[in-house]
Amino acid sequence: MKLDGRTFEGVVLECGKRAGDEETISFRNGRFHSSACQAYGYGDGPYKAAAAQDGLAFEAETESPQYGKLVWRGVVRGQRLDGTLTMMKDGKPTAEKWVLAGEAK
Repeated sequence: MKLDGRTFEGVVLECGKRAGDEETISFRNGRFHSSACQAYGYGDGPYKAAAAQDGLAFEAETESPQYGKLVWRGVVRGQRLDGTLTMMKDGKPTAEKWVLAGEAK
């Protein structure tokens, strides 16, 4: 199972919330991209993927000149992506959100 060339559509949620921002996550040419974070100036960033016990784990970092760095971590199990994005300021985590998505057809 590989991630490059795959796209997942879903939602970004604040922890404990039931509604959030629409999200499309794509993995292309070794780069990770989040549509929900693009509006805040975040571009794409390189990602790493490795086999996990029950799927394929991934990590990526994206940056915005205004808002700083996001650290993305998650697992793809079949057509489902479960992940988190952690907002970083001065090297310290300031907030975390959940990402739930399914592979786009």
